Amino acid sequence: MQVSSPASTAIEGPPLSARREFASELLGTAFLLCAVVGSGVMGERLAGGNQAVALLANSLATAAALFVLIAAGAPWSGAHFNPLVSCVAAARGELHASKLPRYLLAQVAGALAGVAVANRMFELPVFFASQHVRTGPGQWLGELVASCGLLLTIRLVGASAPRLVAPTVACFIGAAYWFTSSTSFANPAVTLARSLTDTFAGIRPVDVPGFVAAQALAGLAVVAAGRMLFPSSQKGRKGEAFEMPADPVTVLFACVHNAGRSQMAAAWFNALADPARVHAISAGTQPAAAPHPEVVAAMREVGIEIGGAKPRFLSEDLAAQAQLLVTMGCGESCPFVPGLRRLDWELEDPKGKPAAEVRRIRDQIRERVAALIEANGWGR
Repeated sequence: MQVSSPASTAIEGPPLSARREFASELLGTAFLLCAVVGSGVMGERLAGGNQAVALLANSLATAAALFVLIAAGAPWSGAHFNPLVSCVAAARGELHASKLPRYLLAQVAGALAGVAVANRMFELPVFFASQHVRTGPGQWLGELVASCGLLLTIRLVGASAPRLVAPTVACFIGAAYWFTSSTSFANPAVTLARSLTDTFAGIRPVDVPGFVAAQALAGLAVVAAGRMLFPSSQKGRKGEAFEMPADPVTVLFACVHNAGRSQMAAAWFNALADPARVHAISAGTQPAAAPHPEVVAAMREVGIEIGGAKPRFLSEDLAAQAQLLVTMGCGESCPFVPGLRRLDWELEDPKGKPAAEVRRIRDQIRERVAALIEANGWGR
């Protein structure tokens, strides 16, 4: 779960790749299930029949593992470890839609692997169906509350203090073990995998659909509520309006090489916006040595000089400066920065194109930038 990341949420190190994202989600989810199931077995065995002590051990171990896993996985995949979190992130535009199937596959595979390893660590069958009854309106309501709470924690903390997502999510899940009737599964992959272990953390396979339905309903409710209460994006011909913190605001434009589209967008933004209230920076996931010559020439024609600009890598420190990320049609290579409001503008790469095409892209970027500024009242 992102646990948006959620959240330790900015990109650092080399550019994120599909394999790293997949590995992060798979391994993170696997270790999460090892913690959930393994601590349940250990707690039950050592508690001498005291269910409260077993639940306390289970909740503390799960919360501690979540803290570590989110902090470690956030720079590589956003540390979702949860299909519900990934689907909500995709619906809000924080996760590129093309990445969603890969995230879901990694999470389900990781959950199954984690349960298998936990079972074998305690010399139990690799998979064996749970007989633990978890059903009924009360438990479904508990699961709805737990899932809504998790998603809102990620949404609200991620927007205001991204670095606190890991501890706050861990604290919420640890608490929700105790104040919800369902003991806070809040994760479809976890729910499915826990049906394959007849241990303290298990759930009967027949009870899985009710829990997953409650989780899905929570996702829909949080997305709908977010659009009403936190109108983070309203896309249209006039641009995108965002609820932002107090001035000054930093807008980060990012593409792959930071040598064309993002350089033009940042230059246009700083030329058109009120510098006392907002400014733009730009970066790339694989920065070039210098802006493309054809881009420099096209911007020079309109009186904006970017020839001396130096492409920058999208580092943790740079991303931490921004309140809004605008990616520039880079598809799978687009950066993922949990906690940042995000837009994705589908724009052609001007590199190597004839002068007339570069001018067309330049003017298209100016139109989009001007619309963004107008929609948010950032004009001079």
